[in-house]
Amino acid sequence: MTPPLVAAAPRLLVVDDEPDLRTLYELALLREGYDIETADCVEEAWALLQAARFDAVITDMRLPDGNGLELLRRLEQAGRPEKTLVITAYGSAENAVLALKAGAFDYLTKPVDLRQFRSVVASALGRVPAPPRATAAVMGIMGAAVLAAPPVAALQRLSGGSAVMGQVRELVTKVARSMAPVLVHGESGTGKELVARAVHQVSHRAAQPFVAVNCGAIPEPLLEAEFFGYRKGAFTGASEDREGFFQAASGGTLFLDEIGELPLAMQSKLLRAIQERAVRPVGATAEQVLDVRIISATHRDLEAEVRAGRFRQDLYYRLNVIQVRVPPLRERLDDLPLLCETVLARIAAESGLATVPRLTPSALARLARHDFPGNVRELENLLHRVVALSGGGRVDVDDLGLPGACVSDAPAVPPAAAPAGRTGPTGLVGPTDEPPLPADLMAHLDEVEREVLVRALALHRGNRTAAAAAIGLTLRQMRYRMSRLGVQAAGDGSEGGDEGEEGGA
Repeated sequence: MTPPLVAAAPRLLVVDDEPDLRTLYELALLREGYDIETADCVEEAWALLQAARFDAVITDMRLPDGNGLELLRRLEQAGRPEKTLVITAYGSAENAVLALKAGAFDYLTKPVDLRQFRSVVASALGRVPAPPRATAAVMGIMGAAVLAAPPVAALQRLSGGSAVMGQVRELVTKVARSMAPVLVHGESGTGKELVARAVHQVSHRAAQPFVAVNCGAIPEPLLEAEFFGYRKGAFTGASEDREGFFQAASGGTLFLDEIGELPLAMQSKLLRAIQERAVRPVGATAEQVLDVRIISATHRDLEAEVRAGRFRQDLYYRLNVIQVRVPPLRERLDDLPLLCETVLARIAAESGLATVPRLTPSALARLARHDFPGNVRELENLLHRVVALSGGGRVDVDDLGLPGACVSDAPAVPPAAAPAGRTGPTGLVGPTDEPPLPADLMAHLDEVEREVLVRALALHRGNRTAAAAAIGLTLRQMRYRMSRLGVQAAGDGSEGGDEGEEGGA
């Protein structure tokens, strides 16, 4: 009888110039069943790499004849397949970012926690253990955590033949190979979560959970408990242990949508969780080491938020190792025919229609002249309405229901027939009853917003909670806008403040 084949143990190369640390790493990995080779400098490590293949290379950043980045560059230039892990000095965020941008799968900081060390190595080799099952409570929180993968592969749903979308798909495929944090930036409705799902599904974590969290949808007092979980008795109402988003995403990917909405206090706690690869549930005394990849997204300019003091600079650098910019629809109008065809086919399948509605050339041309401030989400909503209201499979201009006419739709007015009136800075003649354009748009919008806040507060006699609800804001958003615009409530410091708050602050 032929004996069963035994898979060869993964071969690892450990590079460190300190003998004690080299021995510590070697012993920790030998116990996990790995085959280990060691080197104490760049040249010795490169000689071993030329003589044999390894599954992963673990290297210190500082070496006697160079640094770990040089070894990474040589591996990249030679097209070697080894996963690389870099060990950096504690608190050296710059080195960690450099290592990840140079192609490292992940990094560790000294002093190295051996549990974390073994977990990161296992992740690099695809030996991630199955994560604990998420509780029903976590899965149902405000619809913020989405654990099920979409029925269609997310990378395929990044449709479009334009050059910019080709670059997005190429970058997604590239960054999926590492643990480097990814910041997805784009306007609302461009498909940032779709890009995050694509990174997850192309990576080795595809079989593990993808947890999407809308950071702006969680009340500030609940943020820590929702992110890190809590222990029974930690606070009033904590009748049982419950996992947080980090535990639910263990082994997989945690997608933090609208990361710019997090308050500064929570940003500090999130930074520690990312740095230490561990979280401490509310009411617990010990930390839990977790293997979670972080992908974040925002429509805000985080660099401007950092300069304004509303976003931590150190957290920004941790999250923005690799940035994926998702272009707005107006920059990729060449993709409009394919996008419409794809979306209509999906809507028809979901609605059980026998035939897929088709846009006429004039309808497609009309869509191409629309600005789409809501981007792909607006296009999908528009096509959903068209499918619901159209009686047949042919969609014409009138079926689109777009409000008003585009500038290009309006007939040209000869200069001689133009009405007399004010001449603007561009030389165009406009009606005399139109107000002049603001010289500073941002200052003008701030003034409009300030007026609305003052009116709402006056209407509700200084009660911020009621005023915020009246104009569709949360109390936290109301406070932020009041602080930014210098608006004071009539009840500040008096009995007219918010209910349940001391002094209304």
